[in-house]
This record gives sequence, structure tokens and C-alpha cells, in this order.
Amino acid sequence: MSPDNTSSPRTGRRKRSDVRRNEQALLDAAAAVFVRAGVNAPVREIAAESGLGMGTIYRHFPTRADLVVAVFRHQLDALAATADVPPAAGTPYDVLRSWVDRFADFLVTKHGLAEAMHSDQAGFESLHAEFVERLMPVLDQLLTASAAAGQTRADVRAYDLMLAIGNLCIGAGTFPDYQARRMIDLLLAGLAQPGPGAEEQ
Repeated sequence: MSPDNTSSPRTGRRKRSDVRRNEQALLDAAAAVFVRAGVNAPVREIAAESGLGMGTIYRHFPTRADLVVAVFRHQLDALAATADVPPAAGTPYDVLRSWVDRFADFLVTKHGLAEAMHSDQAGFESLHAEFVERLMPVLDQLLTASAAAGQTRADVRAYDLMLAIGNLCIGAGTFPDYQARRMIDLLLAGLAQPGPGAEEQ
């Protein structure tokens, strides 16, 4: 048998690895486009962002709902993984702020999820329950670490903060010049504890 007709395990692994890389690049690009332009953004914009062809996108995700759900799960996995990765730099409060910033991006996609799924209310509710179940412990862990370091108030519940951020994000795109990020920054600033000596200044 000639080498050209031999399919080695290594070749198979390389192909699978290429497919995974393409899918990750596609999901990262779609998430960025959805945050910037909403879940109804043209597929060609996602293709341009990812550097992949539109045919590749449709091969992976035949419908927009398939793509939106995949992006939702991709973002959810990244946010949930924060609990398992020690921060490379920054204070616990910095880590909390960084996570909340990415969580706000995630909520933009989540708010478009129901529309993308149309009548699949049961599927949407299942994904919403999964999102709460997986992210609540992560936010609680980040709040606990920040409070233990004396950088944020210790009486803030993860559930309350998650609801507050979600409600602030809902207004984005609804009112002229509404700046959800600015409102979230003000909310987080309100959680911060003053540094040593701040009261004496």
C-alpha cells in the first residue's frame, strides 16, 4: 500500500484539531460581532471577523439559532472556567471587575437568544437555568475573595449582583445614549471598600 493511501492516526488528530481551531475562531468572532452589532448581524460580518469563509460557518452551524446557542455555550464555558484558573495578576477586586465586564458581553448574547430560538421556549428556559446554575457559584467565589481581601463589601449576595448587572444591560440599545458599561462601573464602584486611610483624607 502506498503512503499516499495511508491514513495515520496523527493525520486524523491534525484534522480534528484544525476543525476545533476553526470552530473556536468562529465562535470568538461571532461573540465579538454579536456584542457589537446584535445577534442578527450579517453572517458575512462574522466571516470577515473570523477570517473563515461563509461556507465554513454554515457547515458548522446551519441556522442562526444553532450559531447563537453555540456562542452562548462558548461564552458560558469561558466564564465558568474562571473559577478553575488562578488570576495571573491584579487584586481580587480587579479580577471581579474583569469577570463582570465579560459577563456583560455574555448578557448581550443571552438577550438575543430567545429571539433566535423563536418558539423553543423549553430550550431557552433550560439554557437559562444552566447559565444561573453554572455562573452563580463563580460570581460568589469572586465576591468572597474580594471581600476577604477587604476590597468590597461582605454583605453583597451573588444573586443580587447578577440580577443588578442583568437589569442594567437590558437598557442597552433601548434608550438614546444609554451606557450600560458606565452604569455597571458605578455599581461596582459602590461595592468597593475605601482603602486604608481614605476616611482621614
